[in-house]
Amino acid sequence: MSSVPPSPYEHPGSPPARPELPEGVHRDPLPEPEPTKDALPDWPVWAPFAGMLVTVIIALVGITLIAGIVSAGGLDVDPDAQPPGVTIAGTLIQDLGLIVSALLLAHLTGGRPTARQFGLRVPRLWPAIGWLLLAWGVFLLFSAIWAAALNITESDDLPQELGADESSTALAAVAVLVCFVAPITEEFFFRGFCFTALRRAWGVIPAALATGVIFGAIHAGGTQVEFLGPLACFGLMLCLLYYWTESLIPCMILHALNNSLALGVSQDWTWQIPVLMLAAVVAVLAVMLPVARSPRLNAAAA
Repeated sequence: MSSVPPSPYEHPGSPPARPELPEGVHRDPLPEPEPTKDALPDWPVWAPFAGMLVTVIIALVGITLIAGIVSAGGLDVDPDAQPPGVTIAGTLIQDLGLIVSALLLAHLTGGRPTARQFGLRVPRLWPAIGWLLLAWGVFLLFSAIWAAALNITESDDLPQELGADESSTALAAVAVLVCFVAPITEEFFFRGFCFTALRRAWGVIPAALATGVIFGAIHAGGTQVEFLGPLACFGLMLCLLYYWTESLIPCMILHALNNSLALGVSQDWTWQIPVLMLAAVVAVLAVMLPVARSPRLNAAAA
């Protein structure tokens, strides 16, 4: 009696990535994976420099409009001795222009950006604290050596140039600008955008060095030349802090702490300094943690 040979085995193929659902049943899309140190957005090297130019244009237009409004109100605006309100408002527009230009250039060169592409994600707490203290310690050590080598005994007078000594209201406005607004906007642009674009093309260390030099150079207009070296070092360490923690939030916190300390020292404060430092950190976290956790701001473009 003859037997029927068995049919050849056919491999069913790879299983589907996710089980099929019955018709009419929907599931939420998979969350976007967390970016890694090797997954960087497609922002070209020239984009941060174009962003700086856009920021300058925004600042010039904003300051011109403010001066025009003040002049229309009957007040004289002397370019060499502007009222504190005009100077503070102009600086605020410039800082906000950093975010506008970064978002604009990121969108034009790489599509709609997400918050995580700029480093706005929640880091692991204790490693972030450790790396923050290391970065701050290296910067303070460099600053001390720099000051001793150049015999620098005075502190930066940027708060006074902004009008902090004119009135209590001006001092409060300068404190908000220096300790809260600047740490967020400058970190967003220089570490989140500039360092990210340069790092993708040049690697971590060259990009960190270049971003540090750029960060020091852009302060040349309002800071004495002897302080530009420490500022460049600070910019370098902030880049490394971003790389070590994979988050921009520790950079914003360190920036806020350092600016609060510098402002307090310039005003000869004592107990007010730790209070200002704590308030600055709480304010930064209150604004940036919801942004980092927002599904809408981290949703990839369809």
